[in-house]
Amino acid sequence: MKRIIIIAAALFVAAMPVRAQETSVLSGGTWTTSSTPALKIGEFIFNNWSSTGNSQIDVTATFFGNYKYTHPKYTWDNVADLAYGYAWQNLDLKDDVFFETRRKSNDKIDLTSALTWTPFSKWPAWGASFTANLKTQFGEGREYADLSDKEGKVISSFFAPAYLTTALSFEYKKPDWSVSLSFLTGKTTFVLNDTLLANGYTYGIYQKDLPNYTHVDFSLGSYIKAQYLKKDILPSLDLYARLELFYAYKKPSSMAWDKIEEFDADANPGGKPEGTEYSLGHGHLPEYAETWKDLQGKGWLARRAFETDLDFEVKLDYRFSKHIAANFALNLKWDTDFSGIGSLGHWQLYQMAGVQIFFNWKTPKE
Repeated sequence: MKRIIIIAAALFVAAMPVRAQETSVLSGGTWTTSSTPALKIGEFIFNNWSSTGNSQIDVTATFFGNYKYTHPKYTWDNVADLAYGYAWQNLDLKDDVFFETRRKSNDKIDLTSALTWTPFSKWPAWGASFTANLKTQFGEGREYADLSDKEGKVISSFFAPAYLTTALSFEYKKPDWSVSLSFLTGKTTFVLNDTLLANGYTYGIYQKDLPNYTHVDFSLGSYIKAQYLKKDILPSLDLYARLELFYAYKKPSSMAWDKIEEFDADANPGGKPEGTEYSLGHGHLPEYAETWKDLQGKGWLARRAFETDLDFEVKLDYRFSKHIAANFALNLKWDTDFSGIGSLGHWQLYQMAGVQIFFNWKTPKE
C-alpha cells in the first residue's frame, strides 16, 4: 500500500509539466508552469572551542512546483511543495570523530489541486472552487530524549499521519493574495501504522474495537484559507504567507464536552502494557486531555477556538543571484489531536534559516 501511494504521488508531480505541454493547445486557455528544485546547505564546526558547541552539517533538498491552467471562465492550479533533509551532528566534544549522529531536519509532502470557476464577468475576483490538499511526510519522525539519544522513539511515519482536505468554497482572488471560505469541507485523517496506534499516537482517530485498529477517520467542518505571495516586496526579496483554519462540526463521543468527566484516569483499557500511551475513548484520560477538561466551564467561543486546527506558514527568500538565495521559514501549528512531545503541548513549531542553491524552470515566453 505504501509503495502504491508513493508511486502515485510521484507520478502526480512528474506528470504535471507533461500534461501542461499536451493540453496547452486547448482553445481559450494557457498553461504557466514553474518548477524550482533547490539544495539547502548549512555547516558549523567546533573543535577545542572555549564557548563550546556541536559541530553540524545540514543538507535539505526541496522542490516547489506550480502548474496553472488559465481559462476565461476557470483556472486549474496545482502546487507541489516537497522537502527532505538531514543534519549530521557531533555530540561528543572530546571525540575527534565528527558527525556520528544523523537526525532528520525537514520532511514535507504538501500537494494541492484547486479548480476555480469565475462565472461573473462583473466581479472577476469572486469565484467558486473545489480544492483538494494532501499533507504527509516521507520518512519516520522520531522523538529524542536528549542529545546523546541516537535512536529515538518513532512517533510518525509515511501516511501516519496524513491529512486529505477537500473543500467546496467561495474564493476572492487578487494577483498577490486570495481568501477561501468553505462551510462544506471534508478532512480525512490517515494513520496507516499499527505500531504507532498501539503506542497511542492516534492523531485524533478514535479507537473503539481494539486490537482491530481504525486507520482512517473522516470529519466534516468549516475551512478558511488565506495566502499571500509577493515577488519583490523589496528588491530581490520575496514573501509567501499562508493561514489555514479548520473546525470539525462533530467530535467523537469520547471528546464531547459533556463526556470528559466520565473518564476514569486510572483505568487500564484492555490490559495494555505499562509504559504505552492511551487514546481517548478507552476509559482513560491522557495527560494532554486535562486541558480539554479544564475548559469545561468556559464559554462557547473559547471552546470553539480550542477545537479549531491552525496551520500558519511564512517564507522569506532573498536572491543574491540567479541560483543562490538566503531564506527564512516559519511554520506554526495548533492541533488538539496531537498530544505534543515537548513543553509546547498542542502547539508545533518549525523554524529554519539558511542559504540555498536553486534552479527554476518556467514556461518559456512566446
